[in-house]
Amino acid sequence: MPAGLVVLTERRLARRPLDEVIAAAVVGGVRWVVLREKDLPRAERAALAADLRTILTEVGGTLIVAGPDPLNGDAIHLPSAGPYPPPRLGMVGRSCHDGAELHRLTTEDYATLSPVHPTRTKPGYGPPLHPHGLRELIRQSPVPVLALGGVETPQQVTACVEAGAVGVAVLGAVMRAEDPTEAAATLTEAFNEAAAALNRNHRGRL
Repeated sequence: MPAGLVVLTERRLARRPLDEVIAAAVVGGVRWVVLREKDLPRAERAALAADLRTILTEVGGTLIVAGPDPLNGDAIHLPSAGPYPPPRLGMVGRSCHDGAELHRLTTEDYATLSPVHPTRTKPGYGPPLHPHGLRELIRQSPVPVLALGGVETPQQVTACVEAGAVGVAVLGAVMRAEDPTEAAATLTEAFNEAAAALNRNHRGRL
């Protein structure tokens, strides 16, 4: 199940070739990557998927492919629009933005909720949920939730964890970074510290 820091790809924002950015992010602790790049021809996208899987497999990580075609893998992430029901694969995620979309989930393994904050990648996309809206929707979700959209700082990561997200999905924070390893490590550390604090508080209430 995706958890911790999850990186979404966008080669047009990346400061280096995409495989180099992902390799650097992996050094920074990333173990989950969602391959977007839907505009590429299938053969080219499948080759890129194979390269990224190799990078992730070496550290026990997982590549998730956006769209219904797993590109020879076993994990996909579907848009809120469909298809319904989802294909039967090893792992299936779904993009959601409100309670109605969460209630349409059937056999999906996880969902993303977005946008948490205004995002430079999709300006005008929203309205943003902010942490309080994220918390309310997570309470309604039948599956674990990744927070997505405009999350770029450790403080924002912490707020998402405190709202109940099992992971935080980022795009620009890593793709635009001059040092993807440092960016990934900083956000991963924030996630781990926030998750550990929640676990301590939970144990203290038992």
